[in-house]
Order: sequence, then C-alpha cells, then structure tokens
Amino acid sequence: MATLGIQILLESARELISKVNKFVYQLIQKRTPIIFPYRTIYELLQVQPDRDPDKVKWMVGIMAAVTVVKFCLTIYCRRFANEIIRAYAQDHFFDVITNSIGLATALLAIKFYWWLDPLGAILIALYTISNWSKTVMENVWSLIGRTAPPDYLAKLTYLVWNHHEEIKHIDTVRAYTFGCNYFVEVDIVLPGETSLSQAHDIGETLQDKLEQLDEVDRAFVHVDFEFTHKPEHKSKAS
Repeated sequence: MATLGIQILLESARELISKVNKFVYQLIQKRTPIIFPYRTIYELLQVQPDRDPDKVKWMVGIMAAVTVVKFCLTIYCRRFANEIIRAYAQDHFFDVITNSIGLATALLAIKFYWWLDPLGAILIALYTISNWSKTVMENVWSLIGRTAPPDYLAKLTYLVWNHHEEIKHIDTVRAYTFGCNYFVEVDIVLPGETSLSQAHDIGETLQDKLEQLDEVDRAFVHVDFEFTHKPEHKSKAS
C-alpha cells in the first residue's frame, strides 16, 4: 500500500512538472508574436518588395507540406488521453491554423496585393497572443490550487454519502487542482462504537473509489466519530 501511494504521488509530481514546463514554454512562445508585428508594420511602410518566383514556389510547397504533416499529428495525438500528448495535439493544431493563415495570405499577396502577406503576419501574431494568453491563464489556475466547481463537489459528496451505510455524517469535502487533476480531502463521521478495523476498511475503500475517478490524482480520507470538534485540551493559564 505504501508503494502504491508513492507511485501515485510520483505520477502527480510528474504531471505537475509537465504543467510547469508547459507554462514556461508558453511564456517563451508569447515573446515572439509580441516583437514580430513591429517588423511586419515596418514592411508595410516600404515599397513593394521584389519576389523571386522560384523562392515563392518553394515557400508555398514547404508551408503546405508542413501544414499537412501538422494536421496528421494533431489527429494522431488527440487519440491519447495523456495530458502531455494532448498538449502536443494543441500545439500542432495551433501550427495548422497559423500556417494556413500564412499560406493563404501569401498566395493572395502573389495574385492581388503584396501587402496582404505582412498583414497576414500581423493576424498570426494577434491570434498567437490571444491563444497562448488564454492557455497560460488556464495553467496558472491549475497550478495555484483552485477549488473544484460546485457541481463536481456535489458529485463527490454524493459518492461519499452512498459509499457505506455506516457513514452518518460528512464533515468536509474538498477538491483542489494539483497539476492536471484534483487532490481530494474528505472527512466522514462513523458511529462511536465502530471497530478500528471496520473504520479502516471503510476509509480505505472510499479512498480507492475516489482515486479511481479520472479527475482525481490523490484522495485523503479522515475518519472521526463526531463532527462538533470540541476542544479536547484546556490551555494552560498564564
């Protein structure tokens, strides 16, 4: 049992580290689109640039090939439930969107107006800033231990209450983010005459049931015989 607990904690730590890595990566990613529009605005103020037809063909071919490969990788990575692999799927899909915008504006610039190409670069930069800002904020909320929504807490409460007929009262149900999933804390009240072995079995099976939920990394169950929590010791008079 101790080995299983250590394995669960290690897995939770790995997911937390991956979340932190993703957060740092997204912060680095945001720097490029913030600087990039300055160069494209400068290009818009210049005269029409000279274009090499051969280079344009190579550029279009490479961008089209990369977009197709990224789209295939997006579909492949979305087949997995692992949070890290799904993050790769999100990154690949982001590249599909930006490459498609870049390819479309480049082709339009060749056929119609040259300034559509740098305009497309500005659109990509704005989309990048918006997309990654949203993702960064989502990761921030998951890293700071945000509480679960009320409907999920209600689901946990229902599961705890129906776990065993000896449970007479639910003192506390908490769930807060820890990386990708939740840590859950539950305080239950059993009759005072419940034997130690039975109380242990009820608490342990409830812990196992909670940890079987996909959204839960670790569950902690505290068993008590009362819920008033009256002070058990008097403080010494000074």
